[in-house]
Amino acid sequence: MIFRKKKDEPEPEKEPVPAALKKDKVKRCDVSGCSEPSVRTVSGEKARKGGLSIPESLRKAHLCKKHYKDFKKATKKDRELERMGW
Repeated sequence: MIFRKKKDEPEPEKEPVPAALKKDKVKRCDVSGCSEPSVRTVSGEKARKGGLSIPESLRKAHLCKKHYKDFKKATKKDRELERMGW
């Protein structure tokens, strides 16, 4: 049996919820003492070598804009050597 909706019945409107409003989807910066939303993810080991205080149990570190900038500055020389193939 096939059910067909009546022509004059309006279809229920469902508005999608943006991902930014879903509290469980928003990642936070993993640096201790920071609660800013994260913008980048880097290796936990590299983040610790860059001087950031990341818990040892994390394999990936979510970083906010400020801490990602600090990470880039601290690891600039290492990244240049990696690109050169040394």
